[in-house]
Amino acid sequence: MFQDDGSSSVTSSSPLQFCSLMSLSPGFGSPHSLLKELKSEERGLYLIHLLLACANHVASGNLESANIALEQISQLASPDGDTMQRISAYFTEALADRILKSWPGLHKALNSTKISLLPEELLVRKLFFELFPFLKSAFVLTNQAIMEAMESEKMVHIIDLNAAEPAQWIALLQSLNARPEGPPHLRITGIHQHKEVLDLMARSLAEEAERLDIPFQFNPIVSKLENLEIEKLRVKTGEALAISSVLQLHSLLAFDDENHRRRSPLPFMNMNGPNSHRVLLMSQNTLGELLEKDLANGSSPSTDSAASSPLSLNASVKMDNFLNALWGLSPKVMVVTEQDSNHNGSTLLERLVEALHSYAALFDCLESTVSRTSVERLKVEKMLFGEEIKNIISCEGAERKERHEKLDKWIQKLDLAGFGNVPLSYYGRLQAKRLMQGYNCDAYKIREENGCIAMCWQDRPLFSVSAWKCRK
Repeated sequence: MFQDDGSSSVTSSSPLQFCSLMSLSPGFGSPHSLLKELKSEERGLYLIHLLLACANHVASGNLESANIALEQISQLASPDGDTMQRISAYFTEALADRILKSWPGLHKALNSTKISLLPEELLVRKLFFELFPFLKSAFVLTNQAIMEAMESEKMVHIIDLNAAEPAQWIALLQSLNARPEGPPHLRITGIHQHKEVLDLMARSLAEEAERLDIPFQFNPIVSKLENLEIEKLRVKTGEALAISSVLQLHSLLAFDDENHRRRSPLPFMNMNGPNSHRVLLMSQNTLGELLEKDLANGSSPSTDSAASSPLSLNASVKMDNFLNALWGLSPKVMVVTEQDSNHNGSTLLERLVEALHSYAALFDCLESTVSRTSVERLKVEKMLFGEEIKNIISCEGAERKERHEKLDKWIQKLDLAGFGNVPLSYYGRLQAKRLMQGYNCDAYKIREENGCIAMCWQDRPLFSVSAWKCRK
């Protein structure tokens, strides 16, 4: 696969012939000596083959063959190996978890003693904030859109649908303090399910507002987003309202799917078919490049994100009601940041392939910028990405919260709810671009799409930011 000079080339024999020799029939045992002789590229291609095969076996109920595939993957995957080995470890865990759910008692028993520690959850979110430029760029774009919408306003109210990171609003306080006309009276309503998080946010912002001598109030609401009572937002007459939603809205789609999701069987993907051949016949040195080559060859199973979502736009009752309620508050601006990926497909295989594409890029980001031995990197991959992958692959119904959708779907939803797009300004884009350049990696890119922003790794969009106002 790789030449002596380090370049890569597609061969018609090594990986594909190797895969064909290693059938996934129940009588087949893992040839450990052959596995150990695989080069990195061949190993990566074979892991893709195994993951696709395993997903098909899981979806069709062939658990014996799925178990054999998982055993083979375990010989190759590793959470501290190269990119393909690392990501395969988490997809394997997700597939195994889905199998275990066939026996609810066993699954509950194995997970009965697991606890989620809030400090660990906050730590891993903080690590994601620091290791990647995406959230920082989203905050810069959001704050700039708010600053422009609130020019000359004396009373400003901001609703933060996930009040977990004080850094965003500390930066805004500093920007408001520098306004020629002076700062407004600022009130922030923060929504989060953990009171401790809101208490920390309140202290941090109050200290900064006092330092800057800005009139400030913080209104905490302890609630999950799906249980939010709109009247508790306490929007007052005379306030100029802004709403910030960072990676939150997609979770509301789970409640519509619980009532409307289709239960159609997954057609088995022929592992010797042309689509599989394109998936396997990829020869770049990172998983992201492998899968990007797959996209270029047209093998992505759901290029039309609107067609692949399990729910029609009209069926998203929970989402529609929530967006309509926000529209009823008449915000001057609402800024929405979401994952720009299609992880809300109706079939397991579709979600697996789409998730491989997007999480490949995220793992490639870390491979290019952080040491493989980094404890911080391992925590982000396991505790954040690994848990998201497990939710996308293993869960269904209301339990499946990570229902990321593409920007075009959010544009349609917000347009139907009565919002009109507000193009993000050149100055905001410039700030975000400079922030990404500060990571000293040319693969981080900002792309403008119809007034919205896509934040990319290479040419693959990973997160989107869009601004909206109420249409009269």
